[in-house]
Amino acid sequence: MKMMNVEGEQKRYALLLAARDSDYVKKVYGGYFNVFVEALGEEGEIWDLFRVVDGEFPATDDLHSYEGFVVSGSPYDAYGDEAWILQLCLLLQALFSMQKKVLGICFGHQVLCRALGGKVGKAYSGWDIGVRKVEIVKDLCFLGDDNNLEETSPSLSIIEVHQDEVWEVPIGAEVLAFSDKTCVEMFRIGEHILGIQGHPEYTKDILSNLIDRLLSNGSIEIGFAEDVRAKILAAEPDRKCWEKICKTFLKRKN
Repeated sequence: MKMMNVEGEQKRYALLLAARDSDYVKKVYGGYFNVFVEALGEEGEIWDLFRVVDGEFPATDDLHSYEGFVVSGSPYDAYGDEAWILQLCLLLQALFSMQKKVLGICFGHQVLCRALGGKVGKAYSGWDIGVRKVEIVKDLCFLGDDNNLEETSPSLSIIEVHQDEVWEVPIGAEVLAFSDKTCVEMFRIGEHILGIQGHPEYTKDILSNLIDRLLSNGSIEIGFAEDVRAKILAAEPDRKCWEKICKTFLKRKN
């Protein structure tokens, strides 16, 4: 477990990392943990890292001490039956019962949906890679009206890298956003569960390196990769707005 204390010990958060660090992210950012803390962390917080992909989970007795949890993306399928994925589903069910704040990103969004009774699977339209415009179909008033989120645009661009998607949200969930590629880009349950299909934490250089790796391992074709690269040159994700949405969700008192 890796910890980052940003001046003081006021609030504690956990990153449940479902992917192993790429050589690029390790070299440039020091690992995905630092990418997430840079995007979502603030002074006065402790962030703990649990590499769930390697079977590292928080102790049950410690769960109550966390203000919120973030589940990262992953190259694994959220509907897979690997032991760590099944254990993660059980943990998410426990956190849901405790009404702990849980933010799921990409794979995290999908596995959160699965754990709580929804359905996930391969995307009907194939890979979604690049910077995509997401349509916000519900206002974000559940995040509070004291943070200028009422000024959020009805459409926001976000980096996407996925070939799986949410097919059906859990009972009681509300779909907050969709795109021309994916029906469920964001969903929530009450004020303590939020799933986002895209990557608020990614930068375009991380995306570019990921395209290189997907191309080199045969996951995507060169023509597709070149088309994606051309499109992302002219597009910018609304990172600051997405970071604000995520931070407000995790840190606002219900």
